[in-house]
Amino acid sequence: MVQAILSEDQEPLNAPRRYPVGVEALPGDCVHARVWAPKCRRVSLVIEPASLSDQKGRSVEMEAEGGGYFSALVENVPVGSLYGFRLDDDEKLYPDPVSRFQPDGPHGPSQVVDPFRFDWTDRGWKGRSIKGQVIYEMHVGTFTPEGTWEAAMRELPQLADLGVTVLELMPVAEFPGRFGWGYDGVDLFAPTRLYGGPDDMRRFVDRAHALGLAVILDVVYNHLGPSGNYLKCFADGYFTDRYENEWGEAINFDGPDAGPAREFFLTNAAYWIDEYHLDGLRLDATQQIFDASKTHILSEMSRAVRKAARGRATILVGENEPQHATMVRPVEQGGCGLDAIWNDDFHHSAMVALTGRNEAYYTDYKGTPQEFVSAMKHGFLYQGQWYRWQGKRRGMPAFGLPRPAFVTFIQNHDQIANSGKGLRAHALTSPGRYKAMTALTLLGPGTPMLFQGQEFAASSPFYYFADHEPWLAEKVEEGRAEFLSQFPSLATPEMRACLMKPQDEDTFRRSKLNHAERETHAETWNLHRDLLRLRREDPVFSAQKVGGLDGAVLAEEAFVLRFFGEDGDDRLLLVNLGRDLNLDVVPEPLLAPPPGMEWELLWSSESTRYGGCGTAPVEVRDTWRIPGHAALVLAPKLQTDTKTT
Repeated sequence: MVQAILSEDQEPLNAPRRYPVGVEALPGDCVHARVWAPKCRRVSLVIEPASLSDQKGRSVEMEAEGGGYFSALVENVPVGSLYGFRLDDDEKLYPDPVSRFQPDGPHGPSQVVDPFRFDWTDRGWKGRSIKGQVIYEMHVGTFTPEGTWEAAMRELPQLADLGVTVLELMPVAEFPGRFGWGYDGVDLFAPTRLYGGPDDMRRFVDRAHALGLAVILDVVYNHLGPSGNYLKCFADGYFTDRYENEWGEAINFDGPDAGPAREFFLTNAAYWIDEYHLDGLRLDATQQIFDASKTHILSEMSRAVRKAARGRATILVGENEPQHATMVRPVEQGGCGLDAIWNDDFHHSAMVALTGRNEAYYTDYKGTPQEFVSAMKHGFLYQGQWYRWQGKRRGMPAFGLPRPAFVTFIQNHDQIANSGKGLRAHALTSPGRYKAMTALTLLGPGTPMLFQGQEFAASSPFYYFADHEPWLAEKVEEGRAEFLSQFPSLATPEMRACLMKPQDEDTFRRSKLNHAERETHAETWNLHRDLLRLRREDPVFSAQKVGGLDGAVLAEEAFVLRFFGEDGDDRLLLVNLGRDLNLDVVPEPLLAPPPGMEWELLWSSESTRYGGCGTAPVEVRDTWRIPGHAALVLAPKLQTDTKTT
């Protein structure tokens, strides 16, 4: 477990270390260095080397502690000093596996950072728990034209005004090259130099908290990137060949020497909460985190994060392709103790309904009204049934899980890029369908998530981009094309010729947002802002109760959801993805108003405020008229027509 030694005000005590490994700044221009390097007979700390290939600099041999650990207390090492490790008689130096900053990237020397020099203003911040949140996925490098923490910080007031409550940052751990998604990070403790320095990231978090925005970080604990990963120079025990991993060597969480490897990743999880005041983590591809230990590493990670928060509320979100409900069950019930999990089932069904395409991993979805009713009631659609696309059963029972545990979305970084042309959902469907699906997503009982730019129908695409050395860039390009070939429509020679090259700077540049589109696309901005206000302020939609709704299919592409409030104060959400629907016969009890009440229109996606043409009365005595490609919200009011039949 993490052994950080902290006082209540976060000042270091007289104890020598906060974390088990790394180079830590101490008062008086001293540092304490500790590293796990069981492959080595000797390890030296080299201060201010000219480069990692030039060993000139002050060298201090570290003391062997046993168990593969080496440590040293070194004087005259001011904050900001560069350093590297010499391993045995190797002619080159290596960066710190726990480096807090790599000013020249992963192939350069590490830098001494003092986290206590930053003057935080968020001491009254209590964090956020998952209930009631609205998540916003952000890639710092493309969120603004500048692609920096400082530039991103300027846009935060608009997100707070929109109704976003949680920022989910795509990975920021240092990675090679000039741009990338961040999932090939190699220095897990070092925020990438591409967006600014460590204190720039802290300043961003501090400002977010001042605006009421929580910040969670996407972390990758299932593999490390292929370039700049020097962990195996120190120890083979970080990785294992006992499991087959989709992206390279699997992390060793349960084999020989797994103890120090587990310690490394647990320390990292706690570090982001502690030194950057983050409010939680989003755990990438947890299905590729293999651990047969008695206590799963994710369970320990959950405890480590809560402990590091020291009373602040935290949020842990998992991405888990097979959608295992155990991810979000309490540790004491045999689960991993996460707060929420991405609901891919909802996304896949939504995209089939919006686009009419159900190829590749959309194969087992039809986008029917029943799928949406079931998703709203039960979260996952597949809870152990046979899944044709993978030729095996998918999921496990998730009945009874809290509604906020299901993160629902119609866009994220992967799914937009997987369209081949990086097209966002609004560009793949009709305006009416898009607005209706947005309403379902933002008013549903799960935890909604938006991808950056979705709130104003950004015209910029979002491509897969990664700047690697030529030999690796070519392999990445080939691998990306092979992955997309599972879609028959993207496997044609014509389409293959249109795919953007991940390594081209233009691919990265074209993915950047233009926030002026909040004004030019004001109707879409209004749509999201009004829906999030309704979600937040309406007591029925904000309840997110288990069993708090029911639904029924009304037509081939139309359905109703009834959200149950207190004392009959219910809400109807009518969604029609097809043609205008006139119901002359309505044998559906969910459409019946509470006693002595009748339905009135509370909200419509066809409002002129959102670019629509207005909405005619929905219930007219003997018929219901539900406009096509629209979503409507009805609320009860006292009955004005007292005639009975």
